[in-house]
Amino acid sequence: MGQGDDTDRIVINVGGTRHQTYRSTLRTLPGTRLAWLAEPDAHGHFDYDPRADEFFFDRHPGVFAHILNYYRTGKLHCPADVCGPLYEEELAFWGIDETDVEPCCWMTYRQHRDAEEALDSFGGGPVDLGGDDGTGDSADGEDELELGGRRRWRPRVWALFEDPYSSRSARVSATLDRTRSCAQCIHWTGP
Repeated sequence: MGQGDDTDRIVINVGGTRHQTYRSTLRTLPGTRLAWLAEPDAHGHFDYDPRADEFFFDRHPGVFAHILNYYRTGKLHCPADVCGPLYEEELAFWGIDETDVEPCCWMTYRQHRDAEEALDSFGGGPVDLGGDDGTGDSADGEDELELGGRRRWRPRVWALFEDPYSSRSARVSATLDRTRSCAQCIHWTGP
C-alpha cells in the first residue's frame, strides 16, 4: 500500500525472520502495535537494536508474514497450516480485530472455536463410560439420574462422529476430520 524513500524503510525481526516494509505501510492500521512502530519515539518503547537498525519480536514469523501482508493489501487471510488458537493469539498481540479476517478464510479461522463449542455442548468434562454395577449407584457414587443423562447423550455423541448431517457440531467434526485426512495425504511421500 505505502511506498517511501529509504528513510521511511523499517526492519522488523520476528522470531529470527527479518521483514522490511515502510513506516507509511504500518500507518495504514492506526491503533495497532505495528502502527506504533512507525512513531518517532518507537525506539524507546520496543526491543530495538541500533546496530542492526531493527525491531525484534519473539513471535511466530510465519503468522507475522500474513499480518504484514494485511497492512500491505488490506486483506487479512488465515493460513491453513496454523491452528486457530495460535492465529487468534497473534492477532490479539498485534492489535488486529479478528472480524477483519476475510470471508474466504473465516471458516478456517473459526474451526477451532466451533469444535470447542461442540465439545462444550456435551458437558465439557471427561466422559466416563464405566462404573455402572447395576445397583443404581456407580462405583464412584453417581446416582441413576446422572447415568440416565449419560444414556441420553450417548446417541448424540455417536451421531457427532458418524452422521455429519445430524447437527452443526457434527459438520464441524467432519470438516476437521477431512482437513486432517487431506493434510496427511499432502504430506505423504510414499514408499
